[in-house]
Amino acid sequence: MTRALLLLLAVVGALLLSAPAGAFSRQDVTITSADGTAITATLTLPAGTAPASGWPAVIYMHGLGGNRGDVLTLAQTMGIAGERYAVLAYDARGHGGSGGLIGIDGPKEVADVKAVFGWLRNRPDVADNRIGGWGVSYGGGAAWNSLVADVPWAALAISISWTDLRQALVPQGLAKTGVMAGFLGSLDPKRVDPEVFALRDAAFAGNLATVGPFAAARSSLPKLKGVKTPVFMMQGRRDFAFGLEHARNAYRALTGPKQLWIGLNGHAPSSGVAADTPAMLAASAQWFERFLRGDTSAPLAKPVAVSPENWRGQPTRFAGLPNVVTGNGGAFRARGGGIAQAGRFRFRLARLTKPTEVFGSPTVQVTATARGGWSRIVAVLSARTPAGKEIVVGGGGVPTRAGSRTYRISLSDQATFLPKGSQLTLTIGSSSLAQNPANLLYLDLPFPSTARLAVTAGRVRLPALATPVSR
Repeated sequence: MTRALLLLLAVVGALLLSAPAGAFSRQDVTITSADGTAITATLTLPAGTAPASGWPAVIYMHGLGGNRGDVLTLAQTMGIAGERYAVLAYDARGHGGSGGLIGIDGPKEVADVKAVFGWLRNRPDVADNRIGGWGVSYGGGAAWNSLVADVPWAALAISISWTDLRQALVPQGLAKTGVMAGFLGSLDPKRVDPEVFALRDAAFAGNLATVGPFAAARSSLPKLKGVKTPVFMMQGRRDFAFGLEHARNAYRALTGPKQLWIGLNGHAPSSGVAADTPAMLAASAQWFERFLRGDTSAPLAKPVAVSPENWRGQPTRFAGLPNVVTGNGGAFRARGGGIAQAGRFRFRLARLTKPTEVFGSPTVQVTATARGGWSRIVAVLSARTPAGKEIVVGGGGVPTRAGSRTYRISLSDQATFLPKGSQLTLTIGSSSLAQNPANLLYLDLPFPSTARLAVTAGRVRLPALATPVSR
């Protein structure tokens, strides 16, 4: 999924940006990591003599299942690989021509970044204090994790990635099984560290004892507070793999120059390229112009940009994270008895009396009784617009315990515009497939045949932008 997303970014970016790349040379190199693993990379250098201080440089890091060719093409479309920068794109461990096994941006991948960075910094034709990084999804995780591991980046641009892997994969203690299966299913299992599959199996079984340490070693958020490196963040409005919270929490923690672009592209349910992609990529390139080449001729824009769903050429900009108000999405009360695993509860909630731009994580409070081995509740909030379009606002789930209890479920952290008159619907079941068989956020893993769930009542709370940016 992430490789397809990168290819779309590169191809469509080439068509839309039409940035002149300028003349440059290209050479394939091999860099040895700390444990002896060979990392294959491609270096491009501008034609002509390097400045006395060396060329400013950018290291490009690709998505899961991708390779250096994907991001090298992207660097060219952005005008970075050309006449002004040295560019190094490398195959992550277990990808392309590189050796080793995929460990999901763990300590070995961080060591690889350090080796790649050190190799480039040691070149006499590269300015050792003006090396930046650009990473997307999996490559963004490498960028974040290497930043808090003291790689001295001069500037970073990070797209649709995570800062807290536990929150991304097992929020509220329940694995996003569809997301995990989708990511790992795209890989050659022979190139994946067996620890990763063991972690997946433990998460699916609800055994989180090993998930915590694994995720902690791959999460940057606890160490981001006070970091002063200039970071340009690009996060998708509707990305059910890595929600808005990853970039918003990083934005709050960083104390150096920072910008956040909340855009239209992302992992599912979004696409890899959207109407605002060219403008967003151009803004990330301008970030490097300022912090790697020292071009301060253009003033910095307000730091937070939110693209409207009906893109009109410019995002709406804010001086900080936008104001959010929380409203009542509706209450519900159940009728009848319980359901077996194949069943579902579906509640129609209020029609929206005004346009609403959901911004953040809706919450569902539900009182339910689980028995006979029923072990999870999954809730999906959807809306049907007056035009008849169904929009999935978000999903979430929690483990259950036997007996009657009240559960609080946080749904996907996202930005979704809902027109006035939209009908909200809440679906509750054992998986997200209860809402729609195509909704693979939470898979329907087996229950005992005796498992039953009864829902009594609950309510939904909706966070929304105080002033919508879409219409």
